[in-house]
Amino acid sequence: MSEGSPLAQLARAHGVATEYRDWKDNHVTVSDSTIAAVLTALGVDVSDDAAVTEALRVAADGTWRLVLPTVVMVRKGTESWVPVHLPDGESLSARIELEDGAEQDIAQADHWVDPREVDGVLTGEATVVMPASLPLGYHRLVVRTGEDEHRTTVIVTPARLALPAALRTDRAWGLQAQLYGVRSARSWGIGDAADLAELGTWAARNGADFVLVNPVHAAEPIAPMEPSPYLPTTRRFVNPMYIRVEEVLEIGYLSAAEHQLVEWHGDDARRLNNLEQLDRDGCWTAKEAALRMLFRVPRTHRRVREFEQFCADEGDGLVDYATWCALVLDRGLPWQEWPKEMHDPRSDAVRAERERLATEVEFQCWLQWIAQRQLADAQAELRSAGMGVGVVADLAVGVHPSGADAWALGDVLARDISVGAPPDDYNQLGQDWSQPPWRPNRLAEQAYLPYREMIRTALSMSGGLRVDHILGLFRLWWVPRGESPTKGTYVRYDHEAMVGILALEAHRAGAVVIGEDLGTVEGWVRDYLAERGILGTSILWFERDKDGAPLPPETYRQLCLASVTTHDLPPTAGYLQGEHISVRHSLNLLTQPLEEEIAQDDAQREAVLSVLRTRGLLGERASIEDQVDALHRFLTWSPSKMLGVSVNDLVGDVRTINQPGTHDEYPNWRLPLADGNGNAVSLDQLMVSRRAKRLIRCVTQRER
Repeated sequence: MSEGSPLAQLARAHGVATEYRDWKDNHVTVSDSTIAAVLTALGVDVSDDAAVTEALRVAADGTWRLVLPTVVMVRKGTESWVPVHLPDGESLSARIELEDGAEQDIAQADHWVDPREVDGVLTGEATVVMPASLPLGYHRLVVRTGEDEHRTTVIVTPARLALPAALRTDRAWGLQAQLYGVRSARSWGIGDAADLAELGTWAARNGADFVLVNPVHAAEPIAPMEPSPYLPTTRRFVNPMYIRVEEVLEIGYLSAAEHQLVEWHGDDARRLNNLEQLDRDGCWTAKEAALRMLFRVPRTHRRVREFEQFCADEGDGLVDYATWCALVLDRGLPWQEWPKEMHDPRSDAVRAERERLATEVEFQCWLQWIAQRQLADAQAELRSAGMGVGVVADLAVGVHPSGADAWALGDVLARDISVGAPPDDYNQLGQDWSQPPWRPNRLAEQAYLPYREMIRTALSMSGGLRVDHILGLFRLWWVPRGESPTKGTYVRYDHEAMVGILALEAHRAGAVVIGEDLGTVEGWVRDYLAERGILGTSILWFERDKDGAPLPPETYRQLCLASVTTHDLPPTAGYLQGEHISVRHSLNLLTQPLEEEIAQDDAQREAVLSVLRTRGLLGERASIEDQVDALHRFLTWSPSKMLGVSVNDLVGDVRTINQPGTHDEYPNWRLPLADGNGNAVSLDQLMVSRRAKRLIRCVTQRER
């Protein structure tokens, strides 16, 4: 594609990349077909040359057609100018309606801009000034011209997100856990909110300040339940699978016979704890049956009031999600095969179905109330136990294309596009995550409300938020449906809005935000995140200089969460034994001969171990357990504010949790916590483990 072609110009006008540098720093030109597909998904007509020419004309005058911008982003303490477009010579007055109900007049700036003709009307541009004194929050700018009033949302965000008190003067260490796989003797086959509270309380007694868990977003309400926590049906609501049935208050009001039924369901589900792979469907079948019994128990007035308040606070979003669940139970999946009139949650047909299924809709709302309350209670328990941060929630990149969000949010998501990643060192074929991305234009038109609500809900149950692939707040790799990941391109987002709103919601919650900033990163992005007070991520194996040599831990970033491994690699004991190479080879995911991959991996791993030996952390005949300990002690020499220890490393697990690029070829997200021999390890056993205590000592003692 010629960079001067109309299609290329149109792509740049809409933030669509026409070229990029790949992971080997090669220049890549994006094909016309990819550009056309991405622009079409953004709502731009590129069906022929005339349509492209017209779209260019519209784009050139786009902001001038708006009286006010769709949304105004302001950093607290900074004066900002806002353009106002109106017929040339027309006067205006402006005021700001603050979030708390107060109002104040807004002045105009003495700033001349030449008028221009837009659709046959000579249009001028006035400028109003957002004062630096505006408080944090979501406000409304109101401009009056003649008899007309025009409004837009003004979002004032922190210039920099302050760290929680526990991180300001010292570092914190904590656990990283796949919650579903951390099961106790009381679990119904899956780790749950009560297990989280127990794990965290134990960790707090050993000096930990946080527990980072996998995304707890909701999955499908019917079998088969998607095992990946990173491919949820919605990112706003949580999976009721994490409810501890015995801790639902209404269980105390069951009859003896009903109580016995619940115990039978529990006995059946606890047998799932003995399986080699997790059975989410079996777990949910048992829990759902018990929870439906509890739902039918008459609630006290106090509980009725609490439930009604929860529903009022969550608003239409909760009702839409619950309606989708009820419809799925009634009609099945995918929702794209429902009658056309059922595709719009605001349609008369859906409204009628919501009334017909009212009891089921209420049950799904009730499940959310119980699940969110139990997770929030776990966070409160961890803080009471002494943790400075508590639960750190994880926010997935996107949602399932046939999920609740894809149905309820309409064209705020680009349904004919899949989010992914271009090829890189660890995924040389690229990745297709099958998730429809936010449409940046539609998101701005809604003043980012779906995004705001999603973040706010997550932070209501935690003291921190890890944002998976935070680079997606800057640009995302869009892959047209049906194409390979190599046929995608980058689409830009308004990072000032995306990161600013994230910082505002975290500020209000008193939370820390960690960005998973691994992979292909533009050089300025990490500096920008640090400037805004967002922590990055450092994985020991990936911290290398330009020549590939391991970086000394003293050179790691201060504002980051450092750890030895991550969920897309084997636990440390497995990585040290080349488990990741063996798995990828068995699945035909290697792009070089096996011998070359092994040689390169051995060399990289040996380079790290050699540094450990040189610095006195490791002997020549060290065992795998010794090496795991030394790697973690090595990390304590970094200045990083947060240090994460995988629960799998505490027990010597070797198996890969998730192998990118696979679905059913490998049991991704289906493996419970286990030792180095593959024997299941319960939470009860973990908490008395000699190996766990030894590794914890490595991160709590800082001898040099």
